[in-house]
Amino acid sequence: MTKRIGLLTAGGDSPGLNAVLRGIGKAALECFGMEVIGFRDGFRGLMEDRTMELDEETLSGILTVGGTILGTSRDKPHRMPVGGRVLDMTDQIVNNYQKHDLNVLVCLGGGGTQKNAYRLMQKGLNIMTLPKTIDNDVAMTDISFGFDTALTIATEAIDRLHSTAHSHHRIIVVETMGHKAGWLALGAGLAGGADVILIPEIPYDVRKVSEAILGRSRVGKPFSIVAVAEGAMPKSGTEVLSQGNKHRPLSKAAQKRSLDQGTEMGAMQVGHAMRLARQLETLTGLESRVTILGYLQRGGTPSAGDRLLATRLGTACAALIRDGIYGVMVAARGEGTEPVPLEEVVGKKKTVPRNHTWIQSARLVGTALGD
Repeated sequence: MTKRIGLLTAGGDSPGLNAVLRGIGKAALECFGMEVIGFRDGFRGLMEDRTMELDEETLSGILTVGGTILGTSRDKPHRMPVGGRVLDMTDQIVNNYQKHDLNVLVCLGGGGTQKNAYRLMQKGLNIMTLPKTIDNDVAMTDISFGFDTALTIATEAIDRLHSTAHSHHRIIVVETMGHKAGWLALGAGLAGGADVILIPEIPYDVRKVSEAILGRSRVGKPFSIVAVAEGAMPKSGTEVLSQGNKHRPLSKAAQKRSLDQGTEMGAMQVGHAMRLARQLETLTGLESRVTILGYLQRGGTPSAGDRLLATRLGTACAALIRDGIYGVMVAARGEGTEPVPLEEVVGKKKTVPRNHTWIQSARLVGTALGD
């Protein structure tokens, strides 16, 4: 009997999602004689039975397209807003899975998607997942698709900011995404030649950061680039109160002067980056500016690296389905792939080890890490 595959993309959008859909779909359709159906807008579309036929025509030309042709959402099967209430819609999702005679549901997403997919697996559905996130924090895989593109964009931003920092003798704080994992800030900071890199895994002392910046000034380098992950935090008791009150509200003029416009960011994230810049300005006497990259990092055309990775994972997924292997995440392992039992993935996060080679290299080239 012909196998039927259901596909959905969940969580935040990420470069390479369409490339994965194409990899799974083309291999399944053209090589293995399977049928493929897509569900719009993540688990919500699966619950509402909103489908999209994924045929050869639909999959053609999407390799280089950013985002996802299926759309996405952050809705969870067991806690989904419906009619003004939050309900457990798992049973409805199971019913729709059975209605379409699916042999397997493939969920593309990050850590939250892995958890939600695992819950459906515990309900008896055949499930497979693929690791997607620009933060590169999905456990049990060497790399997640989306990361390489975001790393390239963040690195290019740091490259471009060097000239402004140098010309105006300023400190420029560049905030990347990364709530609990610092892969993006660390990689972009190292590749872009940032002078200071602050990541969640290494709580920083703002005084030590300012000392590193002043040390550069003393040797004729009165400017610095600080790459900071949005989740980086100071060590307890090491924050410096700028102008007597760290909660002093920013004027609209100050925000306009210091923030690149066109980026949607929460007040907390903006406040942290601005507070750090203000503290460094107080401690060093150098003007500080903030650039928050935000959603720019996960938009647009996927890099060549992400296209290759997405195609490799997608086609491997189709081959595993052909062989009847379910309940796994298709992980990148070296130049190949590996099916990892989903229960070994959920509830874990891949953070930067203190002894990682990127950290060692950063220290050896004189990059300050705030500790």
